[in-house]
Amino acid sequence: MTRATSKVAIVTGASRGIGAAIARRLARDGRKVIVNYSGSADAAAMLVDEIESEGGQAIACQADVSDPQAVRRMFDAAEAAYGGADALVNNAGIMKLAPVATTDDAMFDQMIAINLKGTFNGLREAANRLRDGGRIVSFSSSVVGLYQPAYGAYAATKAAVEALTHILAKELGPRGITVNAVAPGPVATALFLDGKDQATIDRIKQMNPLGRLGEVDDIARVVSLLLGPDGAWINGQVVRANGGVI
Repeated sequence: MTRATSKVAIVTGASRGIGAAIARRLARDGRKVIVNYSGSADAAAMLVDEIESEGGQAIACQADVSDPQAVRRMFDAAEAAYGGADALVNNAGIMKLAPVATTDDAMFDQMIAINLKGTFNGLREAANRLRDGGRIVSFSSSVVGLYQPAYGAYAATKAAVEALTHILAKELGPRGITVNAVAPGPVATALFLDGKDQATIDRIKQMNPLGRLGEVDDIARVVSLLLGPDGAWINGQVVRANGGVI
């Protein structure tokens, strides 16, 4: 892949898990990376140090994506450090599971605030501030399609992200900005593994034609493609990176 040495990418929720893997990969691709975090300052700082030790460029930036003013400040930080931004990866999200009948207002509101409003805040700011020819990748989930019990509120937020992706791709096309979403299946991260016993994890592995959980680098490679020159003709799509589980 051609190195994008002049490109700047903001990655939300980048202090750990899939977000950290994406930040590492984009830095190795030659991008300058804004490592966004909400509360994990030490993890974000360690990731920046790691990227810089490998010859890359990155800064950490605290922002709660559910707060539109904080998202604006994150873009301000990209402008102050690197002159602007060329890409946004809307990765920040939470997953809490419960049947619809027992999903309380606090759980529902929190997922709406982070997964949906947080993504919307990033999309809106990116639509106004990304340089022409830029790239946007948001995160959905393959639970949109699997429709498993207890995933109702979570899947609803991700279905909304997919709708925003399709519409914004049409709105930003004239500026040469592509807008896509990645919809991972089960990935071996704390977000997915927490609260699951080994028997449950083994059963989920067996559901996949490839017989394993996804790894964070599986997803980072897809994001790298969508942000890189080989992904220039992919626009308005939801890429189900899930090993064929659906």
